[in-house]
Amino acid sequence: MKNKVLALLGFAAKANKLSYGMNMTVSAIKSKKSKLALCSFEISDKSRKEINFFSNKYGVQMLPLNDCGIEEISTALGKRCGIVSVNDTQFATALVREIAEGGNI
Repeated sequence: MKNKVLALLGFAAKANKLSYGMNMTVSAIKSKKSKLALCSFEISDKSRKEINFFSNKYGVQMLPLNDCGIEEISTALGKRCGIVSVNDTQFATALVREIAEGGNI
């Protein structure tokens, strides 16, 4: 499951369909670009609460990547981050499906 999720994130990054980090993810959520917010299990509780708040407020699904660390996500994306916004419906749907099938929710 983890490899498929990371591969999908890599494809989305190459297609320029992601926003990276807390500030860019919150901006994408507020501007209604974000279809899905993802975060590593390694982010701080404060960051997790903040991304949950904005996701709930603007109706964007937020999923934790419980078995993906920041280093793994960063390697897949080519950019260091632990919080990512998926700004494409097809990538978001594929990621939600893959995470659900992997039992990661």
